[in-house]
Amino acid sequence: MPVAVVVLRETAEGERRVALTPDVAKKLKSRGADILIESGAGESAYFSDAALGASQVFSRGEALARADVLLAVQPPRLEDIAALRAGAVVIAHLQPHRDPARVQALRDRSITAFAMELLPRTTRAQAMDVLSSQAAVAGYKAVLIAAEAAPKFFPMLTTAPARSGRARS
Repeated sequence: MPVAVVVLRETAEGERRVALTPDVAKKLKSRGADILIESGAGESAYFSDAALGASQVFSRGEALARADVLLAVQPPRLEDIAALRAGAVVIAHLQPHRDPARVQALRDRSITAFAMELLPRTTRAQAMDVLSSQAAVAGYKAVLIAAEAAPKFFPMLTTAPARSGRARS
């Protein structure tokens, strides 16, 4: 019986990310996972349900009831945790120090939870380092916002100083 990996539509205001990309979906499917998607889960990130490898599209409640593994960007809501089967696995940003009630709910339902933001920031775990990847994205966005707000043009390509380590004025 294949492992049911569920991806939900994110509900946090302004959240446009989705917890699964088409490339990762392909890898999971090649290893025998069944990808279950809440209808429209990837729309805000410009991925269709089909692009995310959905073998079936469900309502939120149906998807949660079938989940062996729940992938999420933001911490799951308490009602989502209550809808999961006991013994399921949640992989997400969980912010356990901010919400003891969420930790309690996960524990009470015997749900194994992986807080992605708490993974050690080591070379070995670099491919899973969500803090560094999101910081890089935030840096790119900050430059774009600055470029829009700047009163003059500035180049998007920066090169090393040409003369003996000193920048030109």
